[in-house]
Amino acid sequence: MAVCAPGSFVFGEVSILKFAVIVLAAGEGTRVNSRKPKVLHPVAGTPMTAHVIQAAEALGPRQLIVVVGRESEEVKASLGPELAYVEQSEQLGTAHAVQQTQSNIRDEVEAIMVLYGDTPLITQATLSAMRERHAAGRPAITFLTTCLEDPTGYGRIIRGQDNRMMGIVEEAVATDEQKAIQEVNPGFYIFDPEWLWPSLERIETSPVGEYYLTDIVEVALADGHKVETLLAENSRETLGINTRAQLAEAEAVMRDRIRRRWLDAGVTMIDPSSTWIDADVSIGIDTILYPDTYLQGQTVVGERCTLGPGTLIRDSRVGDECKIVFSVVEEAVLEESVDMGPYSHMRPGTHLGRGVHIGNFGEVKNSTLGPGVRMGHFSYLGDATVGADANIGAGTITCNYDGEKKHRTVIGDRVFVGSDTMLVAPVNIGVEARTGAGSVVTRDVPPRSLAYGVPARVRDKEDSDP
Repeated sequence: MAVCAPGSFVFGEVSILKFAVIVLAAGEGTRVNSRKPKVLHPVAGTPMTAHVIQAAEALGPRQLIVVVGRESEEVKASLGPELAYVEQSEQLGTAHAVQQTQSNIRDEVEAIMVLYGDTPLITQATLSAMRERHAAGRPAITFLTTCLEDPTGYGRIIRGQDNRMMGIVEEAVATDEQKAIQEVNPGFYIFDPEWLWPSLERIETSPVGEYYLTDIVEVALADGHKVETLLAENSRETLGINTRAQLAEAEAVMRDRIRRRWLDAGVTMIDPSSTWIDADVSIGIDTILYPDTYLQGQTVVGERCTLGPGTLIRDSRVGDECKIVFSVVEEAVLEESVDMGPYSHMRPGTHLGRGVHIGNFGEVKNSTLGPGVRMGHFSYLGDATVGADANIGAGTITCNYDGEKKHRTVIGDRVFVGSDTMLVAPVNIGVEARTGAGSVVTRDVPPRSLAYGVPARVRDKEDSDP
């Protein structure tokens, strides 16, 4: 008996079937030990089920249906309203979950692909190969197999001398010889719909009162129907997440894939192992990522940037040729040639124009800084609008919160704000105005005038210096 020899298959010219995809995402995942639905636990910043859905959607199915369970509203909210959902109100097993979709599958569908929502590492390429194999032979079932060094816990694939599929033996009833088989069934299927629906009715209840989809292979073989298999040569693709340890394993595999993809796309990583890039991040060519750089969420980074070391950017847009070192950027927009850090923090709602400079320990929140603004170190701008080429001296603070409400500060073009200026909002500083060092500005400053003192007095620029 072969230990793991599923044989080879060469695809010829095959027609692409009209197919539907069912993603099973109703399991409770008790072994993950979490209040969050298992399928929503992130892998590289994206819910694990979203990875499965993305791989399937890339094949262009006629339908994609997600089966959800008790925490359906949370799952729907995370995956998005554009998907089609079917609820499995009773948790009666995977075969029962597939049954719930029968009335939703269109008549035109010629094949049904069933995937599990807790297998985030499956790739488009492998699913495409499964589809092609099914289209070539048109069997009752085509399913994926893989070979594991340690197959403990899995049903073993039994084959005849000609490598023909003979059955699946569960470990609990396998002989010692059968336990030595390394080829297993990880649970990725394509079915002939006309055969599937009546066959699901024939699956018997398990000892725990559930109906398992794995048993349908035995139904097909018992009736003499054709069953095809395809070997997934990379067993990591088929990893199902049932524990936190497996979640961590999947995270490591996914992040390594992502790093390799961006390296191939022209991004330099000084130390790839210490560079963290989420699945939905985009990076331009010739950007350099230094160690301990984290690009998270929906971040988009332009070309020829230098990021890090020690930098975190989340859900932000960074233009070409920006330089950010030892800083945090969250839900912000940085246009081209922004220079920032070290130890700066751009908080949500920040928009930095072209060529803005932010010194060390600078903080900006919900503010727009025009092109060419220079903001010195140890400064804070909150709820502010700053005009082009303004200078924000070291230690400047916008006092934007009065204990009840936030107020805005408006600073005009080419304004020079002296060091340690306190701008008590709401306040407007006119074009080309200046503030003296240590001023506390509590009222508007006209264009081209000088504000100085505590509280600040205002003089026209033409007047003599105080």
